[in-house]
Amino acid sequence: MQKDSSTDFGFDEIPVAEKQGRVGEVFTSVAQKYDLMNDVMSLGIHRLWKRFTLELCGLRPGHRVLDLAGGTGDLALRQARMVGESGRVILADINAEMLQCGRDRVIDSGLVGRIETIQCNAEILPFADNYFDCITIAFGLRNVTDKGKALASMRRVLKPGGRLCVLEFSKPVCEPLEQLYDFYSFKLLPRIGQVIANDRASYQYLAESIRMHPDQETLKQIILQQGGFDEVEVHNLSGGIVALHRAFKY
Repeated sequence: MQKDSSTDFGFDEIPVAEKQGRVGEVFTSVAQKYDLMNDVMSLGIHRLWKRFTLELCGLRPGHRVLDLAGGTGDLALRQARMVGESGRVILADINAEMLQCGRDRVIDSGLVGRIETIQCNAEILPFADNYFDCITIAFGLRNVTDKGKALASMRRVLKPGGRLCVLEFSKPVCEPLEQLYDFYSFKLLPRIGQVIANDRASYQYLAESIRMHPDQETLKQIILQQGGFDEVEVHNLSGGIVALHRAFKY
């Protein structure tokens, strides 16, 4: 159980004050190979998970969208096309190296006028109350030190009627799949990270951080009770390896 002065970093327990810096080191290390590793790790299936997330965002022309922990910008680029010229997308990440990768992709896409990049902490969002129609955070919430504080901050900046979509690794719903997934995560994934990104340790942390992240029902209750959202739907993807939590603010 997490103590007031400590938190998890993978399977290690560390002082709360250290987690942001330790996570930052991981993503600074993997930033340049992040997209390639996503394709290799998931066999490209992460694109389908993100497509499903976008379908449930309910975006329309003119909407304001915040993509948190948006890193290299793959969600933000598609969101910008969905909200059109009258809309606005903010691509936000706490890590400067990841955000630089996203900024470069935005420039290359020609969508600079629709997407703004901002470095910020999800726990203390620098936006006005009731500002966004939708917030997305894909594979980033498990790296946040205080998830409840971050979720409450997200709710604050959402408009009434707005929705939050949290796409994150979760708990497989059947035991054989869970055993296979454990073998892949702890035996193969760090080796893949070593070969492709020359970084075994970061992908060992990835596997451990997934195991330490709350399961579907626990995260649902955190979103409701600590985040203050009014309704949460849970959608299991790929047998629960990944889950999408869609929350509403009324």
